[in-house]
Amino acid sequence: MTIPATMTAIAITEPGGPEMLAPIQMPLPACGNGDVLIRVAAAGVNGPDLAQRRGVYDPPPGASPLLGLEVAGEIAALGADVSGWQVGDRVMALTNGGGYAQYVAVPAGQVLPVPNGWSLPEAAALPETWFTVTQTLVMRSGLEAGMSVLVHGAAGGIGGAAVAISAILGARPIGVVSSPEKAAYAEKLGAVATIDRMRDDIAERALALTEGRGVDRVVDLLGGAMAAVSIAASARGGHIVQIATLAGSSAKISLGTLMAKQLTISGSTLRPQSAATKAAIAARIRADLLPALERPGFVRPALTTFRLEEAAEAHQAMEQRAHAGKIVLLTAFGAGEAQL
Repeated sequence: MTIPATMTAIAITEPGGPEMLAPIQMPLPACGNGDVLIRVAAAGVNGPDLAQRRGVYDPPPGASPLLGLEVAGEIAALGADVSGWQVGDRVMALTNGGGYAQYVAVPAGQVLPVPNGWSLPEAAALPETWFTVTQTLVMRSGLEAGMSVLVHGAAGGIGGAAVAISAILGARPIGVVSSPEKAAYAEKLGAVATIDRMRDDIAERALALTEGRGVDRVVDLLGGAMAAVSIAASARGGHIVQIATLAGSSAKISLGTLMAKQLTISGSTLRPQSAATKAAIAARIRADLLPALERPGFVRPALTTFRLEEAAEAHQAMEQRAHAGKIVLLTAFGAGEAQL
């Protein structure tokens, strides 16, 4: 494989709106001894990308200043200490930034094989959300088969991943959505029931769907006023996983109810985690979740695609929050696989 000296990447010209994103030419990233250099076919667009573009979510020390936390593509080169992979392997990866580019260097522990039968654009929609949900809902909150899981934003990237992962592990996901179309999509992913937040009382419906007991786990992407709703919907001994704060970073909650129900609320961000932690999450995904993705009939995330050079338009679409599934940027290399 011939590796060029320069590549196209997307830069933030200055903090602000989507119009501040622009294609640039720059040298390829250095591939360290423990890294894999990936020729990017597709890069997922995620909430932290929007926050970084606005100037409110700086990359951690040592991370790439470029946007892009997940990619899929082919291995172009291997670091001296990397084993188990070969040049040309089809992979997907959680990056430490830098995914909005034609090439990205990624620690080998954060790389996973593309599931059999999946296109590279489809695979690019997985890593950031699946790592996030596996770390928080599965590993930290101890999700088990038979548990009920209330998933806010069940038709979005993280919410859809939470629904799919819960279903794979034998739990019973209940999706909170904003339209009948999004309800149908969440049900395709594995939701046993849905709640329309535009017309239903979320806590009341969650209690009704669990015979008055409440849900065992909650995946909350909103925060703000929704925190009290999640507490009201929870069963005794439940665990609320706070993944994002789209509706506000402060909340007024009843500590008395929290104590009476013996609830746990945990929060975490993925990007600052150590390479060892991210590798452990990858190992859990590979062992417990990847085999399910290769089953006949497994429902893959719905994709809305843009060319890499259209990153500004992709961010505009992400901010409108009208789509279901994931938004993915395609390089010229990945464009040919978009319909596979």
